Amino acid sequence: MIALSIRQPWAWLILHGGKDIENRSWPTKFRGRVLVHASKGMTEAEYEFGVDSAIACGANLRAMPDWKDMPRGGIVGSVEIIDCVRESASPWFMGEFGFVLRDPQPLPFRPFRGALGFFDVPEVSA
Repeated sequence: MIALSIRQPWAWLILHGGKDIENRSWPTKFRGRVLVHASKGMTEAEYEFGVDSAIACGANLRAMPDWKDMPRGGIVGSVEIIDCVRESASPWFMGEFGFVLRDPQPLPFRPFRGALGFFDVPEVSA
């Protein structure tokens, strides 16, 4: 299955916080289910920016882990990419391109090394 690496807290917000757009500087023609890989790197400032953005977008953050406890460096779930847009009414849209997402499915954390763009992950049920 293919995966897309996403920095935290954005990966958590896709799976648990209602984030329905993944912003990118590049487009994709891919449509279908992808694994969500939580990147290894995340600063406290990135976490705080994500929290502030989530509050502005109306996300429920009661269950959000502290920045030190946020899972990183592995597969954390899956989501379906249903479109790629240049404009969106979603409050999460900030990008040049937005991958429109639906049906997030959290998965048990599985350590896995990420990569740029889409990449293959063997033997993961989503």
